[in-house]
Amino acid sequence: MSDAKGPVLIELDDSAEASSPSNAPPVPEPDRPAPRGQAMATIASLAARPPSRLARWFWALLGLVLTTVLSVAAWNFAAGLVAQYPLLGWAVTGLFTLFVLVCLMIATRELAAISRLARLDALHHAAETALAEDDLAAARGVADKLVALYRGRDDTRWGRQALAERRDEVFDAAGLLGLAETDLLGPLDKAAQAEVEAAARQVATVTALVPLALADVAAALTANLRMIRRIGEIYGGRSGLVGGWRLARAVMAHLVATGAIAVGDDMLEPILGGGLLGKLSRRFGEGLVNGALTARVGVAAIEVCRPIPFTRAKRPSVRGIIRQALSGLVSGQKG
Repeated sequence: MSDAKGPVLIELDDSAEASSPSNAPPVPEPDRPAPRGQAMATIASLAARPPSRLARWFWALLGLVLTTVLSVAAWNFAAGLVAQYPLLGWAVTGLFTLFVLVCLMIATRELAAISRLARLDALHHAAETALAEDDLAAARGVADKLVALYRGRDDTRWGRQALAERRDEVFDAAGLLGLAETDLLGPLDKAAQAEVEAAARQVATVTALVPLALADVAAALTANLRMIRRIGEIYGGRSGLVGGWRLARAVMAHLVATGAIAVGDDMLEPILGGGLLGKLSRRFGEGLVNGALTARVGVAAIEVCRPIPFTRAKRPSVRGIIRQALSGLVSGQKG
């Protein structure tokens, strides 16, 4: 029997190294729900829900009744002032007249904004028809309308000149629209993608840092509406309040119809790695999911607002936008 009192050396094989504590899976937390992007899901469901006919009648009649009551009350008030104090009464009448003129100007601007959005939509459908039928004449008409749409904008000057020089050298619809797409819409696509990245980063940050109830919903709604409006302005569809809301509803309806309002580990894997979403804090994980959903909303807004569909140019990748917008936040969280 050996009486050696030296150190005992135990050799570890590869299986022991593989089962080290650093490689152990996270402890399951049954009471902790996985991040689902509740703020963005709530916004999408509210914006995409079509109003009922009864609700439309209610709001229309309510607006008509309020307008009538306010108009009669203002008229009686001004008439009474004119009868008692003529100078003051005519001054108040002038103020009411100016107010009505401003309201008419706002309504005219809203109608013009809706008309611009309808123009983009008509161009999009005309381009799709020309591509489907391979109609060169229709494609040239779409290209001419694109040049007219962006005339006067400095960021498209080079593209308009390049398209004018090479327009007659292309003899198929797909080639001509692809040329218009790369020359005219290339800088606009980059600007729109930058807006999507900024909005996704903002929504993710606010959701992760603001623990107040409904604050994340309000922040996400504001950021998404601003992003959709900016994308519309980039592509030539500058919208007002009503036009911006109509555009946001169209984008959200497109997302809900395509089933793209859900994000899981597969969408966040490019920046997180497999399974890392479950290891993050709940608020930070919720912020990442909301930011990823904002990126999807932005890509859908680009597809809706773009005057011609993607043919030759590369369609924006949701994963690429997520990686570009949220990688800094994830690296900061890891640190």
